[in-house]
Amino acid sequence: MRDDATTTHRGGCHCGRVRFEVDAPSRIEVLDCNCSMCRMTGFLHLIVPAARFRLLQGADALTEYRFNTGAARHLFCRHCGIKAFYVPRSHPDGYSVNARCLDTGTVVETTIVAFDDNDRDAATAAIAHLSKG
Repeated sequence: MRDDATTTHRGGCHCGRVRFEVDAPSRIEVLDCNCSMCRMTGFLHLIVPAARFRLLQGADALTEYRFNTGAARHLFCRHCGIKAFYVPRSHPDGYSVNARCLDTGTVVETTIVAFDDNDRDAATAAIAHLSKG
């Protein structure tokens, strides 16, 4: 633990080629977005400022997919296909880590909050603070 407020969580893709760590509370709040991408992949968003995310290995294993506005950088392991994290359109100054890709042992509690992509502007405004340092 770095201090009372944050814990270093580690995680990665299914095959283990991509590994990362992220500083966040041990009790995390994640977003369950209903957009087509998140709904189809089951992604649970733990959004953090870029300074709290570190790619430990696997930069060479990542491939990128962009669609719609092209602002979001969806990053997948090109070997196993898992998207463990990405740069979201709503928070281009941060990362969204898939809470389902975190290793066990450091998350004490997870609270899931709905993110309504049908009202993207209001939903994004409500969480704007998440990627700020």
